[in-house]
Amino acid sequence: MGEEVGARTFSREDRAQYREKVRRCLDVFAEMLRESRFDVERPMTGLEIELNLVDDDSRPTMRNADVLAAVADPSFQTELGQFNVEINVAPRRLVGTGTAEFESHVRASLNAAEEKARTVDAHMVMIGILPTLEPGHLTAGALSANPRYALLNEQIFAARGEDLRIAISGVERLATTADTITPEAACTSTQFHLQVSPVDFAAYWNAAQAVAGIQLALGANSPLFFGRELWRETRVPLFQQATDTRSEEIKAQGVRPRVWFGERWINSVFDLFEENVRYFPALLPVCDPEDPAQTLAAGGVPRLAELRLHNGTIYRWNRPVYDVWKGRPHLRVENRVLPAGPTVVDTIANGAFYFGLVRALAESDRPLWSQMSFSAAEENFTSGARHGIDAQVYWPGLGYLPATELVLRRLLPLAHQGLDGWGVDPAERDRLLGIIEQRCLTGRNGATWQVATLHRLEAADHLDRPEALREVVRHYVELMHSNRPVHEWPIP
Repeated sequence: MGEEVGARTFSREDRAQYREKVRRCLDVFAEMLRESRFDVERPMTGLEIELNLVDDDSRPTMRNADVLAAVADPSFQTELGQFNVEINVAPRRLVGTGTAEFESHVRASLNAAEEKARTVDAHMVMIGILPTLEPGHLTAGALSANPRYALLNEQIFAARGEDLRIAISGVERLATTADTITPEAACTSTQFHLQVSPVDFAAYWNAAQAVAGIQLALGANSPLFFGRELWRETRVPLFQQATDTRSEEIKAQGVRPRVWFGERWINSVFDLFEENVRYFPALLPVCDPEDPAQTLAAGGVPRLAELRLHNGTIYRWNRPVYDVWKGRPHLRVENRVLPAGPTVVDTIANGAFYFGLVRALAESDRPLWSQMSFSAAEENFTSGARHGIDAQVYWPGLGYLPATELVLRRLLPLAHQGLDGWGVDPAERDRLLGIIEQRCLTGRNGATWQVATLHRLEAADHLDRPEALREVVRHYVELMHSNRPVHEWPIP
């Protein structure tokens, strides 16, 4: 959600000052884009993974402060819920064996952290939504101690004016209410970062939007919530509803949600930041003392703190990021589409497929988005989330077809081409894209494994739903540590 923010209240003057300041930041950002003041020489990629914490009985445990103290690694940070932590992986270039380096680093970090977490009776799980979560786990008491989370919760409900209503209709149905934003903490994701130049940003963001539904179809891993089988990637509707600042009447007026796929292809990164300022009121109107125009005029690099904080409270599935590193500004596409897990190697394979595919599409002579409506991309996104690996999707020149067929026929060759463009070692390229291929051929991803395991435990072992869900998590954790990709996982 952007910068650290302490506990406080906001006045009308705070909001007016913030609106003026964020607009000034937007003007300065536009000037920076015109002057090409961005680091574009050695583009880097990054990775973040959000994790759940469970106890020995596979239930969520509210121990993230204890776990972080035991792990004592600055790469691990707090998250919204006390049963969550996040690992931020140091950025790398993909060239050569960069993907293998990502994998070895993440595996070593998670293994070391898991060993230390066990000393405080906790275990780390990479899974989109923890199947053993119950309504009693998602109360105000489950929020992490950092005051920014309580403040965000307060501001969302002040804007909304009423409790959240969560209603998801999938294989089964769920209807419930919440008086805090803690249901958002149920949604743990994998985030891929890709540094791009201002000139190329629109092409890469458009490409990322175009393939988001395919990513969800292949990587779905969140089919179970509050004991119900819902969408194959239930994270999508749950996250949108759990952070919704709109009352029912405001929704009916067509006001945009803060969790947003978007509504159009873009021509510049400026389009996205300008939409943020034009469409969304501030949730956290905290002003920084820096005058960005003065900083820029003096030859410095402005932090654009208000613009960045505001951007952090608008949850696009592909989010634009402005950041400053070692005194140089840069831009990134933050891909927030995928859930966490199931394994480290699955995560890196998903990343390789994404990085390769968006490069091939962004560098295509005829852009995909000139052949495909934005609404078709959004329809694919919903289909991928609802149906997972069984989704039917639309693709220009092919019409509607199974997502797996599209990947095998058209997208894997493009991903090969894109990874070659990044300079990825051919053996690494073939190893990781081979995992994607086998996932398509077997029709198995994290969501299908969870559902098949749940049904087998209920039918063959005659377990009731709560006990079966605990067994699903127990088997999942064992297989997660086996380093075998999910398409090889047996049904216990």
